[in-house]
Amino acid sequence: MSINVPKRIATTLMNSLKGGVVPRVGLGYIAVGRDQEVSALLQDVDIIEEGGASFRFIVGKYGSGKSFLLQTIRTHAMDRGFVVIDADLSPERRLMGTKGQGLATYKELIQNMSTKTRPDGGALPLILDKWISQIQAEVIQEKNLTPNDAGFSRCVEMKIFTVINEIEGMVNGFDFAKVISMYWEAYRTGNDEIKSYVLKWLRGEYTTKTEARREMGISAIISDEDWYEYVKLFTLFLVRAGYKGMLMLIDELVNIYKIPNSITRQYNYEKILTLYNDTLQGKAKYLGIIMGGTPQCIEDTRRGVFSYEALRSRLESGRFASEDTRDLLAPIIKLRPLTYEEMFVLVEKLSNIHANLYSYESVLTEEELIAFIKVEFSRIGADTNITPREIIRDFIELLNTLYQYPNKKMIDIIGKEGFNFANSDVSDENIHEEFEEFEL
Repeated sequence: MSINVPKRIATTLMNSLKGGVVPRVGLGYIAVGRDQEVSALLQDVDIIEEGGASFRFIVGKYGSGKSFLLQTIRTHAMDRGFVVIDADLSPERRLMGTKGQGLATYKELIQNMSTKTRPDGGALPLILDKWISQIQAEVIQEKNLTPNDAGFSRCVEMKIFTVINEIEGMVNGFDFAKVISMYWEAYRTGNDEIKSYVLKWLRGEYTTKTEARREMGISAIISDEDWYEYVKLFTLFLVRAGYKGMLMLIDELVNIYKIPNSITRQYNYEKILTLYNDTLQGKAKYLGIIMGGTPQCIEDTRRGVFSYEALRSRLESGRFASEDTRDLLAPIIKLRPLTYEEMFVLVEKLSNIHANLYSYESVLTEEELIAFIKVEFSRIGADTNITPREIIRDFIELLNTLYQYPNKKMIDIIGKEGFNFANSDVSDENIHEEFEEFEL
């Protein structure tokens, strides 16, 4: 099997995977074993495109492939004409907070706004300019006018205000619509300063209403409490601007689980409930929300999502779901471990990509690849604890070693007792966190 991967992408793949993070490009070259999950999520994308909404949790252990699956869906959605916003939660970024943590998440989401033509984020200015250019093109075609004709700007304005009037009827829609109309005016007159103020406002970068009033004449700003309402406004605007919908991806939900203050945790879970209810009750349209977390941060009834009874009662599995008969239409998708066969396909792909990147002939045989997988799965507790991330890091380290020491054989390295496996994510710190509230 030969995989011809551009060296720029191959370098990103190898560096990212060796570092234990998910690359944003080239995922199709190494995707293995998640066909059912991808298919289920793409069904959600179909529903969103038709004006519906969806909410999903992707649940798996550290390194099991949550982030990989999120990035895969992200790529699929952008290819189908969706706008994607994504953010990883952290101590500074939550869904709610008393020190701007919710707004910090919104800022990260908007900064990472991506489209097919701008997949690396920062697509907001491009989207606004493309929308106005599209309306101008429609006026030229429908009215048989040129940009120099006297009635051209008036016709463009009428089309723009049709979209703006629709937005004004939503919660916080008046201010959002006013800001969008300011962008059109600045675009028409070539006022780059006003355009920068509008982008600053839409990104949630105004810290006080006084500052916004002084620079833009608007007394409202996006805040911790209402940032999600503006995500819904953005979604409707994007659909009217020609996109199919919006997909919001939020990873590292474990950072809410780690919040020491129980009241703050509950406020964040209440925000998740708001998002969940909005999507399932039809209050949100053209919007998909996917959150990634570990089993513990979801199912722990003391600190996890299930500690919030309103969410637990909605999300808990029914009596008939099992490992053999997973319900992939349920709100929670639990990632199963990759099989031996799937891991073999993955390491075979990585071996060929590595050889192509460094311009050498891959000499690893099928028997050697099987031997490597056997060594990995022979660790104590590997059946339940080993993850793709650990195996991938070990294998890339092995490939790097063989490339730098061509006189060595793979069996010479993996046969040594001193072969260093990738560090497990179950560190002493994580163990302490797990038992820090244990009481007799």
